[in-house]
Amino acid sequence: MIQDFFFLSTNSMKKRQLRSWLTLLGIFIGIAAVVSLISLGDGLRTAITGQFASLSADTLTFSNAETGYGAPGSTAIAKINAHDVKIIESTNHVKIVIPRLIRTAKIEFNKNSYYWYVANIPEDKEKIDFIYTNMNVKVKEGRLLRLNDVNKIVLGNDYTDKNRFGKEIKVGNRITIQGKEFQVIGILEKASTFTLNSIVLMRDSDMQDALNIPKEEYDLLAIRIDSKDNVEPTAKDLENRIRNDRNEKKGEEDFSVQTPLQALSAVNTILNIVNLIVIGIATISLLIGGIGIANTMYTSVLERTKEIGTLKAIGAKNSDILTLFVIESGLFGLIGGISGALFGISLSFLVSGIANSYFGENILAFNLSFSLLIGAILFSSFIGILAGILPSYGASKMRPVEALRGWYKITLF
Repeated sequence: MIQDFFFLSTNSMKKRQLRSWLTLLGIFIGIAAVVSLISLGDGLRTAITGQFASLSADTLTFSNAETGYGAPGSTAIAKINAHDVKIIESTNHVKIVIPRLIRTAKIEFNKNSYYWYVANIPEDKEKIDFIYTNMNVKVKEGRLLRLNDVNKIVLGNDYTDKNRFGKEIKVGNRITIQGKEFQVIGILEKASTFTLNSIVLMRDSDMQDALNIPKEEYDLLAIRIDSKDNVEPTAKDLENRIRNDRNEKKGEEDFSVQTPLQALSAVNTILNIVNLIVIGIATISLLIGGIGIANTMYTSVLERTKEIGTLKAIGAKNSDILTLFVIESGLFGLIGGISGALFGISLSFLVSGIANSYFGENILAFNLSFSLLIGAILFSSFIGILAGILPSYGASKMRPVEALRGWYKITLF
């Protein structure tokens, strides 16, 4: 019996192919959006988590309150000073403190100018090694900065783009930064962050001279702790000491001490919000698709009144008619869900491949979640069944004599 119902339902859908495809479209778009965007979101979360895992888990970042958008510490009104550094260095479990400078500067080459970030490289072997490891920088051409490299710089990979200055910058070229000339000794490989791809790295003293930065003025501090187990307690200790030194109340601090876990938590919160928005938009699409299924089912019932009458005349019960049309509406949801899920997987795989190929690394991982696929398909099937209940119920309540006469009246209640 059930096989007969499926046969009749699929046969009805084949006879009305154009209408059936249009009906499936709403469900198809909704499921494709859910599967592709959530898969990409999970892949991005995996890639970001991997990036954080590759960074030092024993590192804290200290910065003053920001006044706008920009590189960390670059928009703070009150800069970090030598007094702050001494307090932090004297804190238990603090192994090393690396002052950082990140500023916006005018960069000129080939009679073209451009404004972007310039960052310092400490003039200390241990601190230099720490920064290179923490930033995960790799050289594509030339080499990285060393202790005695005066008036020399390393550029991010974006500076090799001819469209930026009308000419590709190569190792050995000289460029002007804030009116002072520097020689390019290295170009970095393409990274997964746009900031690192467009950054200029130079020695502390060179950056202070070129940008007129007072000595012992810093934008942020990278703080290395003696053990990752001491990161959280040391962060709280630092907050208390700086708060007491500045006579500030708890909750009114003009500084922040950030741990790797806090940074990762903030990123995860943003991704969760994005996923919720995506699910909300996709749900609207699914509801519209459900309305489309309901409309199609009402039309199908009206067109098939004589068929319903014939079925009832030969002994079909109300429950049989109800089951027939519910199966048909459920098939709309099922087929739309399966095709949308397959398209969503293909789309996320394609976008992931393009992104990874462009950035040269696994910045956007492709994660295939079977629970997501099954859940999306089951949900679309449920929407289809739900949308077809009222039309199916109306069809089951039709009187055989009236249906055989072709009366187009449906009694729902």
